[in-house]
Amino acid sequence: MAEFSRTTVTAALIYANGPIHIGHLAGCYLPADIYVRFLRLQKKDVIFVSGTDEHGVPITIKAQKEGKTPQEVVDYYYKEIKSSFDQFGISFDIYGRTSDPVHHKISQDFFLKLYEEGKFVEETTMQYFDESANQFLADRYIVGDCPSCKQPGAYGDQCEKCGTTLSPNELVNPKSMLSGASPVLKPTKNWFLPLDQWQPALTEYIHSHPEWKPNVLGQVKSWLQDGLKPRAMTRDLNWGVPIPLLGTEGKVLYVWFDAPIGYVSMTSQLTPDWETYWKAKDSRIVHFIGKDNIVFHCLIFPAMCLAHGGYQLADQVPANEFMNLEGEKISTSRNWAVWLHEYLVDFPGKQDVLRYALTASSPETKDADFTWADFQTKNNSELVAILGNFVNRAFVLIDKNFESKVPVKAEETGLEDELRKALVEIPAKLDAALANYKFRDALVLAMEVARIGNKYLAEAEPWKIIKENPAKAGTVLNYAIQLVAHASIALEPFIPFTAERLRKALGLEDCSWLEIANFDLIPAGKTLQNPGLLFEKIEDDVIQKQIDKLAQSKSSMELAKKEIAPIKETIEFDDFAKMDIRVGQIVEASKMEKSKKLLKLTVDDGIRTRTILSGIAEFFEPEAIVGKKISFLANLAPRKMMGIDSEGMILMAEDADGSLAFMQPSKEVWNGATIR
Repeated sequence: MAEFSRTTVTAALIYANGPIHIGHLAGCYLPADIYVRFLRLQKKDVIFVSGTDEHGVPITIKAQKEGKTPQEVVDYYYKEIKSSFDQFGISFDIYGRTSDPVHHKISQDFFLKLYEEGKFVEETTMQYFDESANQFLADRYIVGDCPSCKQPGAYGDQCEKCGTTLSPNELVNPKSMLSGASPVLKPTKNWFLPLDQWQPALTEYIHSHPEWKPNVLGQVKSWLQDGLKPRAMTRDLNWGVPIPLLGTEGKVLYVWFDAPIGYVSMTSQLTPDWETYWKAKDSRIVHFIGKDNIVFHCLIFPAMCLAHGGYQLADQVPANEFMNLEGEKISTSRNWAVWLHEYLVDFPGKQDVLRYALTASSPETKDADFTWADFQTKNNSELVAILGNFVNRAFVLIDKNFESKVPVKAEETGLEDELRKALVEIPAKLDAALANYKFRDALVLAMEVARIGNKYLAEAEPWKIIKENPAKAGTVLNYAIQLVAHASIALEPFIPFTAERLRKALGLEDCSWLEIANFDLIPAGKTLQNPGLLFEKIEDDVIQKQIDKLAQSKSSMELAKKEIAPIKETIEFDDFAKMDIRVGQIVEASKMEKSKKLLKLTVDDGIRTRTILSGIAEFFEPEAIVGKKISFLANLAPRKMMGIDSEGMILMAEDADGSLAFMQPSKEVWNGATIR
């Protein structure tokens, strides 16, 4: 990694229209936090900047759905998102808002500089207009059939099913999300940034970073190969940063113009020295994002900065792929997600378990999958069985045999040379993995310290040699407690709450990355404070509750989308009066041989018993329905089925999920009672 005097790390600004889920965490926030903590351990000058994107169509759509103003929506979700991040240990130096007046001023000044220098192209274009709502429609207010995959429900800027980037004019059968009407094309003037003019400079910039991740370079080079086109930097909306020009009421800055400037405006609120972090030649900028934001951070924002002048372009944009959930794409609209604020309630004090599990399966090079079963395994088989076990054994043995004081190094066992050799290469490898954004590999290396510690204790067996040679046992436990200190440093970027507990237990107030492998980090004679069990086993029933919650969520969403069958054609009263619907009681029930659907029911109709064959075997066990009161059509002509006359029809209600329910009287009535 090239040497820089300071580093500005940003994590993507998230729309303030909903809570945080694990896809957001795995995509950019957790990797960014790990990287920042790594730099801080090296005593580097680094700032960590992020916040909520509080403009754009998703905000107004949410406000419309909830019957609130956009400001009410962003105020609520800003607090919820910030609180969740704080509790989860995402260590921003500032978490700001794009609705802040400071941001409005800085982004407007940015726009004005480009405007006054003639960097924009004014164009009148035909845009979709909703005549019912009397409003121009932004990209996300238009839906239609995707021209690529043909699926309905594609937005005017992107199809979320196939990922194709679109323009509203490409949609087939476009509809307004405001009224459902077909929009009409109407002329409107906007200001475009001519990306095509900046393509040579952008191409040179991209080619100067061959070290970028393949998924980033691949997507950006594809855009460059297709040829960049002018892109509107303003929109016809009422919610956003107003354009600072006379006669432009009802027009705001394009959300992807003002949002990345948010990194700058938020830095300005963090430190008066903000320009140094964005403009100095020896300042380094790293953008952590998800793959859906690559084009904006690698082409559009750099083009804006080139047009403006003075700003440093990002040195790295380590974008992650998507995190799926239980084999399916995370979907907020279907509530198919693990929400951070709910996790913090369901698993109090277990922030590090989720941090560990998400890092271990991080979507660094391809889409990954989070499962609750894997989450449980990572906790029980790794955090509990490896790290927790090692730390617990070291502290308990010192508590029991050395009065909670670090014993002196004396006679060695012969295993120590191997121990030092095993550890000596880990710091450099760990440093390289983190510096190159390979956080999964880095986590394995950090956990290797605890694995080495467990192996050392298992082979040295201090609990046995303590009786014959307390000094030698003391040497083993001194080395063990040094390894605990090493683990607390190596694992701090990944599981900071646990690392802090260990540092307090060790009395290690300040530590540096450089001190990994220092076997005199904790001096002999120092009193330790046993931290207790670091992790506890997560039982099957706890995991099953989470799986059931997901299943219930999926079921609820599917039921909500179930279409109600249309009413059949009108009949005359005399037709209805011909039906004799009665109450009966099932006295016997059995499955029909060679049939998966039919049950043979013997029904007491108050006069006699009759046989009715009913296609309900897939929903009910015979023994479970004996004795049930039912409603049935008594005067239906007998019908021979599988050699048996069926004398009637049971009336059932079909639920939205296709399941059946008996139509039963609300109180006890006699068999044979007439239903009118």
